[in-house]
Amino acid sequence: MEDFFADMKNDLGISLNAVQKKAVLQTDGPLLLLASPGSGKTTTIIMRIGYLIKQKGINPNRIKAVTFSKASANDMKDRFMRFYPDLQAPDFSTIHSFAFEVVRNYYRGMGTSFRIIEGEQELGESAARDENIHLNKKLILRNLFKSIVGENITEDQMEELVTYISYVKNKMLPKDQWSTVSCDVPKAEQIIIQYEEFKRADRNQILLDFDDMLTVCNEVLENNEKLLSLYQQRYDYILTDESQDTSLVQHSIIEKLVSTHKNLCVVADDDQSIYSWRGAEPSYLLEFKKVYPEAVILFMEQNYRSTQDIVNVSNQFIKRNKNRYEKNMFTENPPNKPIEISKLINFNEQSKYLVKELKDEEDLKEIAILYRNNSSSIGLMNDFDRAGIPFYMKDADNRFFSHWVVQDILNFMRMAFTDKRPDILEKIHLKFNGYISKQQMSALKQLNTNDSVFDNLLKHVKLQDYQVKLLKASQETFKEMKEMKPLQAIRVIRDRLGYDKALEKICKSLGFRIDYLIGILDTLEEIAADLKSLEDFAKRLKHLEAVLKTAKRKKGQNAVTLSTFHSSKGLEFEKVYMIDLVHGIIPSSEDQTDSGLMEESARLFYVGMTRAKKQLKLITYGYRDGKKAEESLFVTDVKNIINPPDLSASKEAITQKNIRIRREVGSSNREKINGVPYNPNAIREKEALRTGITVVHRVFGTGEITNVDEEYIHMKFPSKEKKLSIKACLDMGLLEPMIKEI
Repeated sequence: MEDFFADMKNDLGISLNAVQKKAVLQTDGPLLLLASPGSGKTTTIIMRIGYLIKQKGINPNRIKAVTFSKASANDMKDRFMRFYPDLQAPDFSTIHSFAFEVVRNYYRGMGTSFRIIEGEQELGESAARDENIHLNKKLILRNLFKSIVGENITEDQMEELVTYISYVKNKMLPKDQWSTVSCDVPKAEQIIIQYEEFKRADRNQILLDFDDMLTVCNEVLENNEKLLSLYQQRYDYILTDESQDTSLVQHSIIEKLVSTHKNLCVVADDDQSIYSWRGAEPSYLLEFKKVYPEAVILFMEQNYRSTQDIVNVSNQFIKRNKNRYEKNMFTENPPNKPIEISKLINFNEQSKYLVKELKDEEDLKEIAILYRNNSSSIGLMNDFDRAGIPFYMKDADNRFFSHWVVQDILNFMRMAFTDKRPDILEKIHLKFNGYISKQQMSALKQLNTNDSVFDNLLKHVKLQDYQVKLLKASQETFKEMKEMKPLQAIRVIRDRLGYDKALEKICKSLGFRIDYLIGILDTLEEIAADLKSLEDFAKRLKHLEAVLKTAKRKKGQNAVTLSTFHSSKGLEFEKVYMIDLVHGIIPSSEDQTDSGLMEESARLFYVGMTRAKKQLKLITYGYRDGKKAEESLFVTDVKNIINPPDLSASKEAITQKNIRIRREVGSSNREKINGVPYNPNAIREKEALRTGITVVHRVFGTGEITNVDEEYIHMKFPSKEKKLSIKACLDMGLLEPMIKEI
């Protein structure tokens, strides 16, 4: 045993700490290895596999390592080969690749043909070579949406619909429970029902998506003893990495594989579980001892990555969460620089501040800028491109440039140059204050004149009296816009032509997030600043779209990394900037309505903090879109950890302050108790929540209570239905009675 560790130290210079050695030696039976950020998790995993092969003589073919992604599987295999160049590597793969193999063997045995209707990104090489691979899942969903809803699906709706389908599959929810899952896509439940029917409509060939592979694999292992026994006998040792992001169906598959020998090593960190929205089941880790009473649980708490300044604050910050294993991350690294918190005047100053910070930096590849939403990157990209700062975008998303809001603005600008094209007007006729109906638009399209669409509407189409004045004013506005600078033109579109108000109506009817759409418009204004003409604006968008594609290929180059918090997990940098740290983004407004979402939002923030090795800078601001912005509650938490508040105030002073807060009803939106706006009219008792009554929610507005159970309140709002935590609603004062006028 000691010879093994001595050899590894001599050959590779690797020396494990006491807990890491225990993890390597604990080979038999179930093991839960809770690995804090930067604790040498991958090194420990590779050493454990090497120990099994070299010291215990286990055949590599008898070891299965399941990773979170194909990239992780390849990375782990490469690292194993560097550690042990003379050994055969075990089977490293994703759970989807394993499921594909099971499903393929099952259907071949049944003589049944099947086709995978998604790409090959998450499948193994055998799947990539399979003649059944065909990319058409989104085409099926797009056609179903069109036939059921009567409109074309947007990219945002497609993303949410795919996430919804994945969620119900990974949670293994039966069909009668699909309606309990919140989804902002219209007719989502009806679409998924028809989607499932479509995939099984052809008796000669079954269609499967990636999520089906998991559910079918689980069902096969549940009901086919022969195949189950085959795979149980194939592997004597199974290891799963990043298990905090594993879904219920994935856990179920693994449980079946290890049920005979129970030689399972689960590597995870419950504090880094950030994917519940796509079906991850972090509670499984908290109940590991219930599933495996004989399990050993080890805590890898020593952080080798970050300085004491970062580790100590991050460790204290995550303790705000309650549903977690109690851990104490520590480091023996020396301190370097305290965490810096910068509060800028407004949102627009953020990218300018970052350009100033980075313009003289030489080692850009060791710097990352992290944010919650992809839309935050576009403004950065614009200013970095102008300043000549190279950047790599880990999860570059071209959908911004094809987003319907961006296309709307371009179509408004096109109308300024030519108002003779009904096809352009048709794309925006419901989105400005001309109030042109679909029937009027249809009548306009039947006219074959080459005149202004506004002249044709006014002369040849039956209009309501109020429309005449509005359309004349709109026609004049479009003429004026042609000579405007882009920034002025966008503001005219939003205000004078009424685009912002139109967006509000669209959001209410379709359930879109208005803050997200307004954010896109604000980003377009950022891009438009300093540009001279509408043509320049269109060219700038085209240029940035090309820059974005190029940015995807700069991995490994001397370029600053731009990444979401989600995609940054597993990475590390000398210096990290976390931006857009304001209320409504992190945590989001929706996060604050549910204690589970709030804890996940804190974990996301924690993931961002722990990417930094030597310097961490948190960026917030006071105003956005001309409105006051509140700094993130998490930034406030960090401030209080760095500089603890004075707790010497007398109880009498605290009591008087609380009385004052309760009296100042007119200031209830500004005053806060424990970081939450105080609402003197809030419902504080569960008994006041009854089915059938109407209440007002602080974020979602007026809604009707449709059901109340032990933990949740179910509410119906005008544009959506929500399941909310009763405890969060009462503790945070989110609900108040509806006062009816007599």
